Amino acid sequence: MQTILGANGQIATELARALKRHYTQNLRLVSRQPRKVNGTDALVRADLLDAIQTLDAVRGSEVVYFTAGLPPDSALWETQFPAMLRNALDASRAAGAKFVYFDNTYMYPQSAQRQTEETVFAPRGRKGRVRALMAEMVLAEMQRGDIPVAIARAPEFYGPGKTQSVTNTLVIAPLKAGRKAKVPVRDDTLRTLIWTPDASRAMAIIGNTEDAYGQTWHLPCWDERLTYQAFVHLAATTFGVAPRYRVLSHWALVAASWVSKPVRELRELLPRYAHDLVFDSSKFRRRFPHFVVTSYEQGLRHIAQASF
Repeated sequence: MQTILGANGQIATELARALKRHYTQNLRLVSRQPRKVNGTDALVRADLLDAIQTLDAVRGSEVVYFTAGLPPDSALWETQFPAMLRNALDASRAAGAKFVYFDNTYMYPQSAQRQTEETVFAPRGRKGRVRALMAEMVLAEMQRGDIPVAIARAPEFYGPGKTQSVTNTLVIAPLKAGRKAKVPVRDDTLRTLIWTPDASRAMAIIGNTEDAYGQTWHLPCWDERLTYQAFVHLAATTFGVAPRYRVLSHWALVAASWVSKPVRELRELLPRYAHDLVFDSSKFRRRFPHFVVTSYEQGLRHIAQASF
């Protein structure tokens, strides 16, 4: 049995597809309102804030994947995210299950420094500090050695379906609808984006590879990094629309944050858009050289052809 905790998001959905396709028919999807991805999925309702419910949901699992998400609300992250992760780790240890933690880069320095698995955490803002705390919790569990543990870390998403990211929301969705895209802070810095199905496929590989445990992995991204200017033009060409966009300056976004809660929650992340983001996934590609990474052209063509 392989179990996905936090099973309704896009990463979890693609993970369930990848696991069913390549590794197991015996999948358990856990969330407050779980929905089947594959016809054979077992569904378990559980609140990860409840230790007993989490323990019951994990019981009998061989591998547990933590893909739970929360709305971008700093207070919610601080009060709920570490508790959910602690319950998941405790339950996995009690079950003797391997544990794979899906992580992001909020704890990394918001600079042009190349990001590798050895990058020292330098969190900025409340959400960054929460993600640093959670990553340290998983690293401590890895060091404890009672169960095999791996971290699968991804940069900003772009992708199909319910993929939620700045790039999907401000760039891809408006362009596909024939509207003007909005680019945060600058259009001339290099971005590293990960195609959500690639992130999930790679996490499935890590979860089913014995020697992948005890390590942090940067999930594989297309190496030809683009500026937002170039990405807008590529997306517009793919969607058959004009490459119209405007840059939302740092100060305009700061001003908007005073009246808009969603923009206020984005504010701590703005410095990263002022610098090149070079997320290095070469370690994964050396270990798994046959993994085929989706190019930006391929990903955008898929989005163009799909409902969005």
